[in-house]
Amino acid sequence: MTTQTAALHDTSPPPWPAIFAGLSASLVAIGLARFAYTPLIPPLIQAHWFGAGDVVYLGAANFAGYFAGALSGRMLGARYGNRTMLRLMMAAATLSFAACAVPVSMLWYFAWRLVSGFAGAVVMVLVAQTILPMVAPARRGLASGAIFMGIGAGIVASGTVVPLLLHAGVAAAWLGLAALSALLTALTWRAWPGHAHAQAAEHKPQPMPTAVRLLYGAYAAVAVGLLGAAVFLVDYVSRGLALGTSAGALCWILYGVGAMSGPVLYGLVADRVGFGRALRLGIVLSCGAALLLAQAPQLAALAAAGLLLGAFTPGVVTLMIGRLHEMLPGDAHAQHAAWGHATTTFALFQALAGYGFSYLFAHGGGQHHPIFIASALAFAVALALEMVSNAARR
Repeated sequence: MTTQTAALHDTSPPPWPAIFAGLSASLVAIGLARFAYTPLIPPLIQAHWFGAGDVVYLGAANFAGYFAGALSGRMLGARYGNRTMLRLMMAAATLSFAACAVPVSMLWYFAWRLVSGFAGAVVMVLVAQTILPMVAPARRGLASGAIFMGIGAGIVASGTVVPLLLHAGVAAAWLGLAALSALLTALTWRAWPGHAHAQAAEHKPQPMPTAVRLLYGAYAAVAVGLLGAAVFLVDYVSRGLALGTSAGALCWILYGVGAMSGPVLYGLVADRVGFGRALRLGIVLSCGAALLLAQAPQLAALAAAGLLLGAFTPGVVTLMIGRLHEMLPGDAHAQHAAWGHATTTFALFQALAGYGFSYLFAHGGGQHHPIFIASALAFAVALALEMVSNAARR
């Protein structure tokens, strides 16, 4: 058995302290920093901290910060080291929660929501590339899934922990999030690998293969599909179908359950059948879920759609990283560069889709069905691009 073959079949235990650090980083900087804001929107308005239009504008600040972080994450890792940047981004997200407990002004809030988005993108760009080199190839699907399970944990917390904290007031909710994030930051401070340092500055940029560039397009289409289907899910169930807030909450809880389990489940599937096949499976299931939302108003179908879409929201991150590693085997620099480009593309199309679907909803008479059909079409485009990418690789 060759050294390479032995590595592929290596089943040594993954480095769980480092994986826990990665999970904590994705929980704090992405899961909480983005999704915990959603249940805080009504209390922010009711407490007269901001108007209804202002809170939507503040929510968009996170997307803008995410795009900026995606653009600069690799450069910052190369200059200061991945471990240093991951520590700083967890601390920055923690500080943003504490700062939002004081409604100084719109500019103050916008700046800190921007910081939280920036931190999330830098974590997304660096965390897997910092930890996965320590993991045997045969276990990377599971390890990557465990890291990004933190995103799902943040979604679950947004529907459970945040409402409990709100009983003590809006400021207390923000401070509670800050305390939880500070605890996780402290617990994982020494768990990050000491060798982690990006090598971007030592290599000249190389053109990416056509198959990889096509995969960027597939990831962009997935961003559109996930945003359109998920953002309007609760509103569609509770108000669009007049099923009430309890039904909408049920679908959101199932969305969170899917987001918690999706990265690990998809990672396990990928370890068995390969990341390409697992990615295509996830796209097909998500396309079906979007069609369920558009065509099946029964609560059971809506709940199933929420579960499937929730699973793929962070699950696609696990699959995309693994797929890029499959396409660029043995070239850590190219893998890291490709993931940075993919994250930037995802962030850009996510922001564009957010504005696009909001416009469609506002100027389409408040109808949800066109959005879900558009989401299904986006997933279909993603599947086609991934299949063409797979053919181009051969």
